[in-house]
Amino acid sequence: MASGNGNGDLSYLRLLQQDALNRISRLELLARGIVEGFVSGRHQSPYKGASVEFAEHRQYVPGDDLRDLDWRVYAKTDRYYIKQYKEETNLRATLLLDGSGSMNYRGERASPVDDQLPSKLDYARYLAATLTYLLVNQQDAVGLVTHDTAVREYVPPRSNARHMRMLLEQIDALEPGGDTSLAAVYHDIAERIPRRGLVVIISDLFDEVEPLLEALHHFRYRKHEVVVLHVMAEEELTFPFDSWSNFIDLEESGIHEELDPLTIRAEYLHQVSTFVNRVEIGCGEMEVDYVPMNTRVPFEIALSGFLATRRGSQR
Repeated sequence: MASGNGNGDLSYLRLLQQDALNRISRLELLARGIVEGFVSGRHQSPYKGASVEFAEHRQYVPGDDLRDLDWRVYAKTDRYYIKQYKEETNLRATLLLDGSGSMNYRGERASPVDDQLPSKLDYARYLAATLTYLLVNQQDAVGLVTHDTAVREYVPPRSNARHMRMLLEQIDALEPGGDTSLAAVYHDIAERIPRRGLVVIISDLFDEVEPLLEALHHFRYRKHEVVVLHVMAEEELTFPFDSWSNFIDLEESGIHEELDPLTIRAEYLHQVSTFVNRVEIGCGEMEVDYVPMNTRVPFEIALSGFLATRRGSQR
């Protein structure tokens, strides 16, 4: 796949679909909790500063700005108190983009027009690129981590047009790799992100479920807000195969097996349902936003739906 290289290659712009940009043009991705940033913005900060929303009083100490004295309190108590306010900040978001081999699966049976179906990785690329555009245009800082069994690229959050172009180039250049080891990678990333902010995970989540949930809890322990965009193909959810088929392992080269789908369908669907339900329940218990995404649904519809639902819940 071609990628931007600083020499006039703008192939990464394919990731910014006009229909998607139109759909999100009036939407925002705001933090629900407290985040840390560097400039004034629209997200609640853990620091007290100068803004319009009152937070609390504290007793005056020499050196405090006299303009912050609350004279009404002084009139009632004969003591000096300083008014403190909630400071707002820009959001620091980090996108975690799964580039493991399983993300290369393309749901060729989910639509009559097979060649128009994206692979899970393509779908994830579009999601990541559109979110990058949205966040930078909110004047928020956005970073990127690409990974499979280990971190491939780690780009700390910034907020400017040049940085956005670099992220889009990284997203466009990402190729599917090997095996999946999400839990270990997420523990690693949780320790690398220095300030509390928003972590957006874009992955099929193919890993052992309990270690995966422990890794998500690591982000929450570090005070990050977490959104999980769980990308799966229609066939992975419904297993529509009805004749002997050659099933190929996309993460380990050379592994494949001829199977009769009719003999394994019930067990397969049970295992998938159990996995998805456990992840969703676990995310709910940690107050992590869990968003199932089926590659059969155009990404711009799925993404705008999530953003609209999230905005509605914050009102």
